[in-house]
Amino acid sequence: MARHLITSAIPYINGVKHLGNLIGSQLPADLYARYLRARGHEVLFLCATDEHGTPAELAAAKAGKPIDEYCAEMHDVQAEIAQGFRLSFDHFGRSSSPQNHRLTQHFAGVLADNGLIEEVTEEQVYSKVDGRFLPDRYIEGTCPNCGFESARGDQCDNCTKQLDPADLIEPRSVISGSTDLEKRETKHLFLRQSQMKDKLDAWIESKTNWPVLTTSIAKKWLHDGDGLQDRGITRDLNWGVPVKRGDQDWPGMEGKVFYVWFDAPIEYIACAQEWVDAGKGQDWERWWRTDKGADDVTYTQFMGKDNVPFHTLSFPATIMGSGEPWKLVDYIKSFNYLNYDGGQFSTSRGRGVFMDQALEILPADYWRWWLLSHTPETQDAEFTWENFQASVNKDLADVLGNFVSRITKFCRSKFGEAVPEAGEYGPAERALIDDLTHRVARYAAQMEAMEVRKSAAELRAIWAAGNEYLQAEAPWTTFKTNPDRAAAQVRLALNLIPLYAVLSAPFIPDASTKILEAMRVDDTSWPDDVSAALARMAPGHAFEVPEVLFAKISDEDREAWAERFAGARD
Repeated sequence: MARHLITSAIPYINGVKHLGNLIGSQLPADLYARYLRARGHEVLFLCATDEHGTPAELAAAKAGKPIDEYCAEMHDVQAEIAQGFRLSFDHFGRSSSPQNHRLTQHFAGVLADNGLIEEVTEEQVYSKVDGRFLPDRYIEGTCPNCGFESARGDQCDNCTKQLDPADLIEPRSVISGSTDLEKRETKHLFLRQSQMKDKLDAWIESKTNWPVLTTSIAKKWLHDGDGLQDRGITRDLNWGVPVKRGDQDWPGMEGKVFYVWFDAPIEYIACAQEWVDAGKGQDWERWWRTDKGADDVTYTQFMGKDNVPFHTLSFPATIMGSGEPWKLVDYIKSFNYLNYDGGQFSTSRGRGVFMDQALEILPADYWRWWLLSHTPETQDAEFTWENFQASVNKDLADVLGNFVSRITKFCRSKFGEAVPEAGEYGPAERALIDDLTHRVARYAAQMEAMEVRKSAAELRAIWAAGNEYLQAEAPWTTFKTNPDRAAAQVRLALNLIPLYAVLSAPFIPDASTKILEAMRVDDTSWPDDVSAALARMAPGHAFEVPEVLFAKISDEDREAWAERFAGARD
C-alpha cells in the first residue's frame, strides 16, 4: 500500500463554478483518488475555497453582504455542490482559516529571514473615483499580447501571459468602470523568485514524466522575455491574511494583506491541519513534512493550465525558499480549457452550465461520465448538447445500462432471480475472460498514468465486450435447444455486472453502488484476478433486477436545455 496526497486547484469563492471549472481540476482529481483507494492505497484528497483577493470582495459587494458572511455562505454552497457531484474530498477547507493565516505568516517570516523577501516602494494604480489603490484584479483592459478585451491587471485568462496593469490597453476600474486612473507610490513585499530561478529550473528539468502542457508553461515563464520575475506578495486590501512576520508585526506593512496567490497554495498544507482539527484525521505533518514521514508520499496536483505558473514556480519557490522540510509536488496534471457550444463558458455572462444547474436537471453520473470521457487533456475540448446527448444515450444507456437490464431480465424470465447453476464454460467464455483480463490491465495502467480520456475509452470497451458476447452467443436462442449451455452463458454475463460496477466506480459512483446493491454484492475489491472476479456470484446467488440505470435524453430536453443555458444565468 502506497501513500498518495492529492490536491485540486482551490476554486474561488465568488459564486458557483461552471462545468469547465469542474473538469479542469476537481473531477479528474476525484477520479484518481477514487481509483487509488480502490487499489487499497492510503489517500489524502484535499481541496478548499479560495476566499481572499478581489473576486471575493467584488462578489460580496454585489451580493450586499459583509465579506466574511458571504464567504462562509458560499463555502457551504460549494461544499454541498461538491458532495452532489460525489467529489470525495477528505476535507474541504477554507483559505480564510486560522490555520492558513498562521502558516502563511510563518512562511513569510522564514522567507524574510532567508533574504527572499524584499520591501519595494513602487507606483501602483490609484482610482480617484473609487478613492483607493486598485489591486491588479480590480483593473481590466485589453491584453496587448492577444487582444482579449477582459484581461486582468495580473494575467490574461485567454493567453495566460503575465501582465502588469500598465501593460493593459485602455485600463479601467472593475469597481466603478472609471478610466480616471493614476500611478501613486505605495510600499509592498516582493518574493525574490529570481533568486530561485536556477533551482526551480533544475527541479522542473528533473520532472521528465510531467505532461508537456505543464512543463511548457513553466519553462515559458522561466525563460521567455526577461525570465522569472520577482513577485509582489502583498496588497492594499482589507480582506485577507494580515501581513506579519511570523507572529510579529511587520513595520510599514500595517493595513496590508498577503496577495491571494501567496496564501492560496499554502492552504493546501493548512487544509491538512484543518482536517485533523476537525477530528477527521491524525498527524497532518506525516503528509507534508519530510522530517515527519512524508518522504514516502506521492503528491499529485490537478489544475487548469491558467494555474500552472503559480504551482510550478511561485509555490515551489515558497516551499524551497523556506529551507524547511516541506513536501514538494511530484506530479502536476494540468488541463486545457473546456469551451461551451461554440464559445467560452462565462461566469460574468452566465453562459454555459453551472454546477448547481447541472445537478438540477440530471444526476451527477451523467455529467461525470461525459466530462471525464471528454477531458481537455491534449487540447481544448468543447461541450455541445448534441454530443452530450449522444454520449449519454449511447455509452451509459445503450452500452452499460442496456447490458445490465437485458441479462438480468432474461435470467429472471428463464431461471429466476438467482445465478443459474447448470452448464460449463466453453471457448467463447474463456476467450471473453482472457480478453477482459488484458483490457482490465490496460485500464488500470491508464488510470495509474492519469490518462483520463484513454481510461474512459478502455472502460467503455470493457462494457461493450459484454454486449458483444451476448450478441454473438445469444443465450435467448441457445435456451431453446440447450438450456444448460444458456445457463452457463447467463452465469458469466451476470458476473460481468459486479465487475463492471467495481471498475466503473471512479467514473460513475452512484450507478456503481446501485448495481452492486441490486446484485447483492458486498465485495468491492479491485479485480486483479479477472477470472476469480467473474466467479464472485456463485451459482444460486440471489439478485434483483435493478431499475433503469440511465434514462435517455430526449431531443425535446436537449433543445430546451440548449436554449436555457445559452445566455444569462437564472
